[in-house]
Amino acid sequence: MSSSFGEKLKVTIFGASHGSHIGVVLEGLDAGEVIDQEALAQFMQRRAPKKNMLSTQRREADTVTFVSGVLDDKTSGSPLCALIQNTDAHSKDYANLEDVPRPSHADYTARLRFGEAVDLRGGGHFSGRLTAPLCIAGGIALQLLARKGIEIYAHLKSVGEGEDSPLDVLTPDIHLLKVAQGRAVPMVSEARAREVEALIKTLRQEGDSVGGVIECFALGFPRGKGNPLFDSIESNLAKVLFGVSGVKGVSFGSGFDGVRHRGSEENDPFSVDDQGQIITKKNNSGGIQGGISNGMPIYFQVAMKPTPSIAKIQESISLSKNIPTDLRIQGRHDPCIAIRAIPVIEAVCALVLLEFLL
Repeated sequence: MSSSFGEKLKVTIFGASHGSHIGVVLEGLDAGEVIDQEALAQFMQRRAPKKNMLSTQRREADTVTFVSGVLDDKTSGSPLCALIQNTDAHSKDYANLEDVPRPSHADYTARLRFGEAVDLRGGGHFSGRLTAPLCIAGGIALQLLARKGIEIYAHLKSVGEGEDSPLDVLTPDIHLLKVAQGRAVPMVSEARAREVEALIKTLRQEGDSVGGVIECFALGFPRGKGNPLFDSIESNLAKVLFGVSGVKGVSFGSGFDGVRHRGSEENDPFSVDDQGQIITKKNNSGGIQGGISNGMPIYFQVAMKPTPSIAKIQESISLSKNIPTDLRIQGRHDPCIAIRAIPVIEAVCALVLLEFLL
């Protein structure tokens, strides 16, 4: 089971949704890096379930405990290990899933790969719960990048048919992105955020769910970082992004929309700014060309599927009897996982980009 990524900066995620703990090991950090524990806790709370109808009703404090690699709020140079205790797991809600797999979930394929011994309580190691320790590592990476003048922000670009207000991809408004982070539905447009919030609440009452698209910006990343072919910025980001539960698509810059344009429309013309720096007049490339950063804002989109665990009755099979059967899922689940995935996407972006600077 592969639960690690990175070479110079290696991240390993461990634990299961209903196990005693989940955690992360982070290797490759220099000694003496200060970790702002308060800022890290605030970042973790952005991913944590809220006391509203937009997220799961599972209540976890997600308090971070450093086991090694941190002394007096500074990295010690040894592998950093951090734990989160699981305190609100209801495993009995998942008892029927031992025989009846959830449609579009990993229950069936996990059994095919690992056999009957696999832990599928609450989704086990396949659960979105494992994005919490990912946010520990990413939250630390965000702090290190900020000290280098690099900032990363994401927002909910769309949910269902509801599209957020577009941002200027040459100079994204950081203030608008920060304000969006504080909303129950993290969109730049307050009016659209209210519409989407109403939609999600309705779907929850109906026992259904909805997907969404997250857009992420990395600002201030230096030019000339990355590699061509299989070690590019895009290929490294895409690999880790697809490791986040629920991600079904990734695009960079203008992405799939750009294929509708002609080359004369899609190309990013070069220019020189007032400081004599080479820039582009457009940014359809998303700040990356040939796998290497060009100094413009890096931005990409991530498609999150609708939560497969829904309250509606669904068609499944009994594995023991090998016959079709109906499934009613118990437990507590997000009606739109894209909302709480926003800081997770920021965390992934921070970890991948930080490695290119080491």
